[in-house]
Amino acid sequence: MTHKNPLRRWDKVGIVVLAITLTAILFGGTFSSASYAHTNTHATPSGDQLLPRSHIIAQSTQSVDLTRGTGKFPLHKGNFHGTTVWYIITDTSDFGFAEALGLLFAPKLENAGVGCPTCVQDVTLTVRPNTKFNEAIVNFQGIPNFRPTRKVVAGPHGFPPASFQPGAVGDAKYSPLIRIQGSTAVYNAPIVAVGNGPFDLVHHTNSHDRVVGIDLVHKTVDMLLVNGFDSGKPIFYLSTDATDPLTATLERATYVPALVKVSFMGGDDFLGSARERIFGFTNGQVGRNNPQAQGLSNLILTGNASLDATPTNTGIGKPLGNPQADALNTQGDFPTITDPVHFATYSPLWDLQLGEWTQEAVSKGLNTRQMDENQILDLANQGLITGPGGAPYGSVDIVINCPPIAFLDQKPTGDLVPPPPNPPGVPPGPVGIN
Repeated sequence: MTHKNPLRRWDKVGIVVLAITLTAILFGGTFSSASYAHTNTHATPSGDQLLPRSHIIAQSTQSVDLTRGTGKFPLHKGNFHGTTVWYIITDTSDFGFAEALGLLFAPKLENAGVGCPTCVQDVTLTVRPNTKFNEAIVNFQGIPNFRPTRKVVAGPHGFPPASFQPGAVGDAKYSPLIRIQGSTAVYNAPIVAVGNGPFDLVHHTNSHDRVVGIDLVHKTVDMLLVNGFDSGKPIFYLSTDATDPLTATLERATYVPALVKVSFMGGDDFLGSARERIFGFTNGQVGRNNPQAQGLSNLILTGNASLDATPTNTGIGKPLGNPQADALNTQGDFPTITDPVHFATYSPLWDLQLGEWTQEAVSKGLNTRQMDENQILDLANQGLITGPGGAPYGSVDIVINCPPIAFLDQKPTGDLVPPPPNPPGVPPGPVGIN
């Protein structure tokens, strides 16, 4: 679905000035101009290698540490019925706010509440008298419970696991998507910690399972990133929430039942959709040193799914460490893609297309690592990839909140191959399989 560029209707400078004024009050000095005074330093005093700033697409992200595999994000203080909560912001449906805050512009987030009243939290603000460029407190209506212990026990073939348990569960009113009372803009603002510290960064009883560092003085949080691909290029993204307990467990994310009905299953290009596609595999090749390894079975069989992210255990799965600690999923429309249609259809709410290689594909050695959505769709059209258990290929109706943060070497600008034709009986319209 094509979205008109809002700059054709309103003056860009006016939008950004207004957004800066409002967001300075709402979200405080964390986003002042000093926040963007970054350099292209490639190493920290400890010797960690940093990704160049030019490769970070979510500009409010302060740094990406390649050695530790982490991103450093501004941290914001909120309230839940008298309990202190801490949250980050990655995306917004409003172009002006995205520009002012250094967030990803995700216009489809405005559709998140279509047919799903629980998908967006309506929050209120507490603002101190005479506030000037100070942070208002967001009052949440729902909250995650970080107390459960995340567990994964491998099954005979890795996936599905023999048993599992997500490490965090949102209550009935918790959604990472918030809308300030009286506004229409929707923000992706997942809660990542609860309380005033000290924070448990080993068992994560009061912090998100990807949090490996919290600095309340400088208001920052370090979170373990995820390796993936888009348009054939290696990328990093942050996985914070999922609508399925098993997916949340494997993603080290919060299980959020309130998002289950976010619009629409398999409808990433439909009117009113808030989703975009992400592609994963159940039974890709396996092996810690196998350059073709990919998928959930490999993730579990290598033992990486059961590892916990801690301040001393963050090199797992990163470019300078073990590359097998992530499922290596492939995202669809990326914020840097040059086609305006695909640029405008980006969303951090990824609709999982979970594929299973057929025995024919395996026997012919065609089950190689996949890094481009159209190539995957073409293989599905050829009957070489099905859904789990041989089901028709497409959405499994699981949504993962995982905004892209950066690219490793080259910016994704477009799919490697043209989209395949729709299968017989599917009318023209949405690209590929829906």
